[in-house]
Amino acid sequence: MVIVEGILIFAEPALRERFDVKVFVDTPPDIRLLRRVRRDMERRGRQFEDIRRQYLKTVRPMHEAFVEPSRRYADVIIPEGGNNRVAVEMVVERLRKALR
Repeated sequence: MVIVEGILIFAEPALRERFDVKVFVDTPPDIRLLRRVRRDMERRGRQFEDIRRQYLKTVRPMHEAFVEPSRRYADVIIPEGGNNRVAVEMVVERLRKALR
């Protein structure tokens, strides 16, 4: 069993075929943006205007072109950015069964 994390993991067909279960963790756009702004300012010392410019020029278009369309290949979509207890418990139980 292999667990892989990545926002573009489903974009490549040959890679998708290698997984038994594909999970897409869906986080609302406003939460994703707020996390990015906070991270870039606190950890990378970037200014808001630079973050905004990059987001509009590359981050949002790439998300719309590659990440968002890849959700259709998921076997399970976990809403609320992984804060959905029932969905997470289902995935955990599947992993437990696979490890037995």
